[in-house]
This record gives sequence, structure tokens and C-alpha cells, in this order.
Amino acid sequence: VQLQASGGGLVQAGDSLRLSCAASGRTFNLYFMGWFRQAPGKEREFVAGMTSGGGTFYAESMKGRFTISRDNAKNTLYLEINSLEPEDTALYYCAARRYYDSTYSNSETYRYWGQGTLVTVSS
Repeated sequence: VQLQASGGGLVQAGDSLRLSCAASGRTFNLYFMGWFRQAPGKEREFVAGMTSGGGTFYAESMKGRFTISRDNAKNTLYLEINSLEPEDTALYYCAARRYYDSTYSNSETYRYWGQGTLVTVSS
């Protein structure tokens, strides 16, 4: 599956943003999908994940302001971020893996990656 992330941009603190990840192929609905981010000078970190059936998982620090969703009919994954903070500035990636298990927050377990979309939050 090929992934294309979009929706990033330059926003102000307090704004909201919705990122999209368009997937090619007819098997999108079979994949566990995840969002990761990488801030300048930092390691890539897990943000949120979602099963094909709609189960959601969030990094502890992301609970509350981040919402992951998917539209299997449109082959699209979303990440809504509310009350953006300068610390949210990062390159946001979507990724896919074939199965759900307890390693979903480990980026090394994902086989397919989008190119990333940059979110810059000004104070």
C-alpha cells in the first residue's frame, strides 16, 4: 500500500488542524494504521493508531488533543489536532502495518510509510 500524507502547514498556537493520509490499493481496510511524528532533533514518536474495525490507541501524552479516525470507503486516515502548541511542531507521518498487536507503538513494526507532512506551530 502507498501512503500520501497532507494537511500540514504553518499555524498559530491554539489553532486546530486535520491531517489526512490517502492510501492506494483496495486493502486499506485490512491494515492497522498509525500516526507518528518527529520533531527537529528528536526521535520519531508514536502519536495514535487505529485498527481496521475502529479501535483507537493514543500515546499517553497525546490523549485529549489528538483524534485519529479513518474512512475505509475513501481509503483515508485522519488525525485531528486541537489546541496546537509550539511543541507540536514536527513532521507527521502516517504508516501501515498488516496486523494489530501490542507492538503498535513501535515504528519499526510498520512496513509502509507516507512521506510526512510538516506542521509548524508559532507562538
